[in-house]
Amino acid sequence: MASTGLQLLAFVLAFCGVSGVLAATVLPNWKVSMDSGSNIIMSIIQLQGLWMDCTCYSTGMFSCTLKYSVLSLPTHVQAARATMVLACVLSALGICTSTVGMQCIRLGGDRETKSHASFAGGLCLMSAGISGLIPTVWYTKEIIADFLDLTVPESHKHEPGGAVYIGFIAAMLLLISGIIFCTSCMRKDSEEWLSPPKQQHPPTTTPEGRPAYHLKDYV
Repeated sequence: MASTGLQLLAFVLAFCGVSGVLAATVLPNWKVSMDSGSNIIMSIIQLQGLWMDCTCYSTGMFSCTLKYSVLSLPTHVQAARATMVLACVLSALGICTSTVGMQCIRLGGDRETKSHASFAGGLCLMSAGISGLIPTVWYTKEIIADFLDLTVPESHKHEPGGAVYIGFIAAMLLLISGIIFCTSCMRKDSEEWLSPPKQQHPPTTTPEGRPAYHLKDYV
């Protein structure tokens, strides 16, 4: 029962992690900068993401430009694209495989097959969490390095956006859920290995035509 509860908790964490990774990959606010200029009323908020750059004006206008050229992008942006897409694929595969391995789902065959499916799904979720942590940490490092660099002009300095935080939290949720799935599977295997097999007593048979006598008949 405790193992089933842990698997349900891991499934909820994995579902939140998959949603967060997908949202962080698509959102354009990985880097944020605000330029108010001499007039605060006409402030401009610039957002930079993995796939597009957006500009939001204080008047309510919003415009975005897609990043078509891959080779012109910085190295950390290219790496973030690849690893975030990999995290989305691995997390989707992991949550589907882990669902088959859950004890409360009548899918996946016998108990041993479910245990293997749960372990495989946990490995996929942990790999997705690691793939999501790499770009968020690297991207944040580049933003902080440019912000602290005195040679970079103020107009080119940015701050980490909401997508970075969402991606980091989602990656941690995926990592935790994968660990829970793997440990729950290992706990079942260890319990089966430690528990001694039940001894089966052979039934007493009597030859045909002879009645079976018990000791209580003579008392």
